[in-house]
Amino acid sequence: MVCRLCPRNCGAERTQTSGSGYCRMPQIPVLARAALHHWEEPPVSGKRGSGTIFFSGCSLGCVFCQNEKISHQDFGRAVALDRLREICQCLIRQGAHNLNFVNPTHFAHGIAALLEDWRPPVPVVWNSGGYDKVDTLRKLEGKVDIYLPDLKYLEQDTARRYSAAPDYPEIAQAAIREMVRQTGPCRFGEDGLLVSGTMIRHLILPGQVNQAKAVMDWIAREFEPGTVLFSLMSQYTPWGDLSACPELDRRLHAGEMRTAQMYLENLGLAGFTQERTSAREEYTPPFDLTGVEDFPV
Repeated sequence: MVCRLCPRNCGAERTQTSGSGYCRMPQIPVLARAALHHWEEPPVSGKRGSGTIFFSGCSLGCVFCQNEKISHQDFGRAVALDRLREICQCLIRQGAHNLNFVNPTHFAHGIAALLEDWRPPVPVVWNSGGYDKVDTLRKLEGKVDIYLPDLKYLEQDTARRYSAAPDYPEIAQAAIREMVRQTGPCRFGEDGLLVSGTMIRHLILPGQVNQAKAVMDWIAREFEPGTVLFSLMSQYTPWGDLSACPELDRRLHAGEMRTAQMYLENLGLAGFTQERTSAREEYTPPFDLTGVEDFPV
């Protein structure tokens, strides 16, 4: 395939075994982990956990990514779509409240094909960095129940410095509008779990509280109250080689989180605030092919 799935529009050739594009991935999905995950927001994780499937490679490539082993180093195993379906079914048998596709953007074609003739008995979650093309998202309409995008930056210079994507703000805003158009307002089941809707996440970066405020302001202006959920995340942990961005080589100060939390409360956005205790390396799951090579049949 000649790929133009993501906003990079690199037009790379992706075969069954290799890929020369920005994401560096072949045509078939590459997975690093498939397991129940208990550390998403409460209406996603519930009591039994979210059935998370982590895809390798990335079309964004943020310098601070905590999933560096899979997003930068491309660790993972390629699987055919029939095996991906078996992995999904295994997670459902384990009690997953939903199927949570993490970092799926560059495998949108495969996920769309997977869901074309198979409707899982649990909600499908699209958990992305927000760097998604509207045209690609439209091919997922009716197949994805819950969108869980990041909104990382609203400043071009910041997006260029940290993600080499100066067009990120406009791309992510357009993508989120499309996600909300597809899902409509958030709906919950009797058990309090999210059935459908869009939840927007923002990870506070060191020294970037004003960026967090700008993101919250945009959401408050863009959507009617109750339309979307917002998740303010404080789990930032310095990771990898940050020599080119030394300002990110520290944890968040308590005052930065408090300021952002107070701003969120004053705006009255519906959603969640992550505890600062989440800013520890052990909260990043091990990428060791759990559930990919050893899933029960």
